[in-house]
Amino acid sequence: MKILVINAGSSSLKYQLIDMKNEEVVAKGVVEKIGMEGSFLTHKVNGQAYTFEQNLDNHDQSLKLVMKVLLDKKVGAIKSLDEIGAIGHRVLHGGTIYSKPTLVDGKVLKDLEKLIPLGQLHMPANIQGIKACQKVMKGKPNVALFDTGFHASMPDYAYTYALPYEWQEKYGVRKYGFHGMSHEFIASEVARITGKKNLKVINCHIGNGASVCAIKNGKCVDTSMGLTPLEGLIMGTRCGDVDLAVAEYVMDKTGMNIQEFTTIANKKSGTYGICGYSDNRDMLKAKAKGDKKAKLANDMYNYRIKKYIGSYAAAMGGVDVIVFTAGIGENSDQTRAGVMKDMEYLGVDFDFDANKNFKRGEVNLLSKPNSKVAVYMIPTNEELLIARETNKIVKKMK
Repeated sequence: MKILVINAGSSSLKYQLIDMKNEEVVAKGVVEKIGMEGSFLTHKVNGQAYTFEQNLDNHDQSLKLVMKVLLDKKVGAIKSLDEIGAIGHRVLHGGTIYSKPTLVDGKVLKDLEKLIPLGQLHMPANIQGIKACQKVMKGKPNVALFDTGFHASMPDYAYTYALPYEWQEKYGVRKYGFHGMSHEFIASEVARITGKKNLKVINCHIGNGASVCAIKNGKCVDTSMGLTPLEGLIMGTRCGDVDLAVAEYVMDKTGMNIQEFTTIANKKSGTYGICGYSDNRDMLKAKAKGDKKAKLANDMYNYRIKKYIGSYAAAMGGVDVIVFTAGIGENSDQTRAGVMKDMEYLGVDFDFDANKNFKRGEVNLLSKPNSKVAVYMIPTNEELLIARETNKIVKKMK
């Protein structure tokens, strides 16, 4: 059986078709600029990429194009829709309602619509993606996995904000955390690689969006993102942790409203706000050329990750494994080295040579044999996690 994994954004639709016999990706792609001029589909199969340009007004039309391409005799990957057993969806927010993979029905869709205020940018698109699949592939099971789900195991003292408690009761104001599927996948990979389940793991999912997760015995006990993905680490365009009073102070000085401030905090801050570069690679190139602001941004970026690693080691009473994953975590040896410098106090004996000569796309052990704390670079695979969990639900249905 093959599982189609869908990640629907506001103007994009990413997909992977995974054959569950060998967990192989047989085709993948992305539709971009949905609802805009110049929309197109990039489809990859058998190591070749193909581009299809077509005006696409919505997710329904986009999914129809995806199905047409998947069934195409020349560039397709299936002969019939019967080969697709189910569709697994990445959904941003489950709130306090959903934490486990869930078969979608009418009630679930209504619940997801209630959660839109907690993810106004992503949730409407996630819901549109599910509805499009229900229309285009009628009768196929749709399963939702939630980016917040893995973090549902956090204790109340970790997820509760020191704000009026009634805000949590009435409005759901609390820490939820994100990148849950990546953190969960890495937790399972660490258990597989080490052969141990009872470990204290700190996973650093470092991409343009970034978060750190404290994992004890395979369960999340804390994570850096909060009510929204804005809290925590310094990111490409997000500010991360900041004094709330900054908002009132700057709004008073500039006359901007709260929506304008929030937009800047999410889209024009982070490393971009400091040095003008949101891409880690561009920032490091500028730093190498002597750009002082790029150096400052890079130092701040690494320092914040280092602080979270230290705080989570303290919170868990130690750490056995530290992992770097996601785009920057997997590919930037400079970032990993910057974060791991002077971490000997934790019991880390980092192998800077192995880190520099790492193998992309593979599991890399980056600590020396005598290191009390193992440090790994492990490629994440959220789509495979979605496919696996979707497959489990479909088997139960049968």
